[in-house]
Amino acid sequence: MIPPSLLDAIRIAKDNERIASDSYRDAVQEIQHTVGKRIFLELSDFEQFHYEKLSALETSLMEEGKFINYEGKEFPLPPIFEVKAAVEPGKKSLITIISQAIGLEEVAKKTYADLAEEIDDPQGKEMFQKLSAEEYNHYRILIEAYWTVSNFGVWKWVQP
Repeated sequence: MIPPSLLDAIRIAKDNERIASDSYRDAVQEIQHTVGKRIFLELSDFEQFHYEKLSALETSLMEEGKFINYEGKEFPLPPIFEVKAAVEPGKKSLITIISQAIGLEEVAKKTYADLAEEIDDPQGKEMFQKLSAEEYNHYRILIEAYWTVSNFGVWKWVQP
């Protein structure tokens, strides 16, 4: 039997993924540079993907009491670019948008890491570890963006 607390945690994680996806989609309206827009659209789509996988997990746990296989997903690295961090009238600053995104990714990463620690099922543990690692990758990309905007006034991406 699946503990109700696990289902509650999955539902909270689903809500967080939906909020993150919506927030990133909204951020696209605030960012003027096409590459910046593309990155936030990718983030939105990625969080929607997580939402759908968590929904499938919730259904499987409720109907069959089983965890699902989570294959993971790679975040497509953006091309090399540089975006000036100018503030446009009536728009959020780029640093504000990135800061809010970092907060969302931190919460998601920790949530999944905590769930992985609580799960005995190897497939479930692996799924939450992969989800946590994916959120950490988003966090890392956004931290780099924050650092470059804060220190240089531009959002730079140089492929590692």
